[in-house]
Amino acid sequence: MKLNHKGLAKSLQLAYSAEKAAAFAYIGHAKSVRNADQKKAIRQIELDEWDHRAEVFSIMQEYNIPISRWYEIKFAIIGRMISASCYVVGWFMPFFFAGKLESGNVCEYFVMIHKFHSLGITKHDKMLYEMGIKEKEHEVYFLSMIKNKKWLPFFEKLFNWGANKSYNDVDMVNPLPFEQGEDYCKKY
Repeated sequence: MKLNHKGLAKSLQLAYSAEKAAAFAYIGHAKSVRNADQKKAIRQIELDEWDHRAEVFSIMQEYNIPISRWYEIKFAIIGRMISASCYVVGWFMPFFFAGKLESGNVCEYFVMIHKFHSLGITKHDKMLYEMGIKEKEHEVYFLSMIKNKKWLPFFEKLFNWGANKSYNDVDMVNPLPFEQGEDYCKKY
């Protein structure tokens, strides 16, 4: 079956390649931290990103959406650059920017639900919902690592993300069931 939604096809291609960039970045991030628990948590987040990439690819295959060579090259370079930078920018910045990145990634999957629904397709709702929630869990983890650091208020003001600002409206205290996942990220 071919998707008749150019924006959705592009969103899937972008997500597929961006997950690779995130995974590459987390390889360097995990290696750059000294704390064993942090290494383990970041390594698990990297594995989650590879899983998301595989899940997005399964959807792309179902609709004959090709992998974008441009996105693959672009995001591989970005991911490797971020990975390398984790060794030189200190401890705080990799956690901050990982949280900011994950915050934005949350809505990526909920917006895909909206786009699929515009075509009358609901069979991917649970998978997309779960990926969006997992991205939110990543955001919460990274924020928990820096929430009491002195640099956070400055970075939050400068980059518009932190303890009081998010790029999504997912509530992890009272999450909506996946059947209502379409209610998230309507204005993002």
